[in-house]
Amino acid sequence: MRELLDRISQNVHWVIFLLLEVLSGFMLFKFNHYQGSVWFTQANTVAGKVLEWEAKGLQYMNLGKENAYLVRQNVLLQNNLNVLRHELAELKKDTSITRQYQLDLLKDMEMIPAQVISNSVRQRDNLITVNVGSNDGVEPEMGVISGTGVVGIVSKVTPHYALVLSVLNSRSSISCRLRGTEYFGYMKWNGGNPLQVSMDDVPRHANPRIGDIVETSGFSSLFPAGIFLGRVAQIHNSGDGLAYSLEIQMSTDIAHVQNVYVLKHQMKEELDTLRRE
Repeated sequence: MRELLDRISQNVHWVIFLLLEVLSGFMLFKFNHYQGSVWFTQANTVAGKVLEWEAKGLQYMNLGKENAYLVRQNVLLQNNLNVLRHELAELKKDTSITRQYQLDLLKDMEMIPAQVISNSVRQRDNLITVNVGSNDGVEPEMGVISGTGVVGIVSKVTPHYALVLSVLNSRSSISCRLRGTEYFGYMKWNGGNPLQVSMDDVPRHANPRIGDIVETSGFSSLFPAGIFLGRVAQIHNSGDGLAYSLEIQMSTDIAHVQNVYVLKHQMKEELDTLRRE
C-alpha cells in the first residue's frame, strides 16, 4: 500500500495534466460556437458509423426472423395490392389505373433510398437514424416513407446521416384526410400502441365509418396527396361532443422498418417561397 501511494505521488503531475486537458477541451467546445459545431458534426458522424456497424451486425444475426417477416409482409402487401386494384378497376373499369395512380402520386418527387440504422418505438419522442445525409441531397423538412406508408420527417442532417422525427413522436403531426372526402385533420401519436394514432376534430357531418381509408392530404410539400396511412379502427366523440376523434390503425409497423425513401419535392423551394410571402 505504501508503495502504491508513493507511485501515485510521483506521477501526480500527469494526473493533473490530464484533468486540465479534459477541462480545457470541455471549455473550448462548450463556449466556442465554431469548435462546438465541428465537434457536433464529427461526433455525430462517428456515432452514426458505429450505429451503422451495430445495425449491420444485428441484421446479420436476425436474418432468419427478417426473412420470415418479409414473407409475411409480401403476402400482406400483395393482398392489399389486389384489393386496391380491384377497387380502382371497379371505379374506372381499367386495370391499368393502379399503376398510373402510383406514378401520379410521386411524379413530382425524387426518391432517395436509405436504410434505417437506429430506431426506437418505446419512448415518448421516438427518433430514427438513416444512412443518407446532405451529401446525398437530404435536407431537414423532407418526408420519409416506406413501402407501406409514412415513416416520419427529417429533423437534422450530417454529411452521411439523417435524424428522422418518427410518426411515433409527440412532436409529429402529419396532415391527413379521409379518402374520397375533403375532410382533413392531423395524424398524431398519443403514446401506447405503436400501431395506433389519432385523427382529431373530424366534423360530425363527415360521417366517418369503421374501415374508412386515411391518407396524406397533400397540403404540404413533404408528402404528396394520397399516400395510404391506415384505416379507421374506432370512432369516439370529442370532449365537447361537436366532432369526432378517430383512432387509426396504421399501415406501417415502425418497429420493423428497415428500408425507406426520403422524398425530395422537385418544386419544394418554390412552394416554400410562395407560402412565406
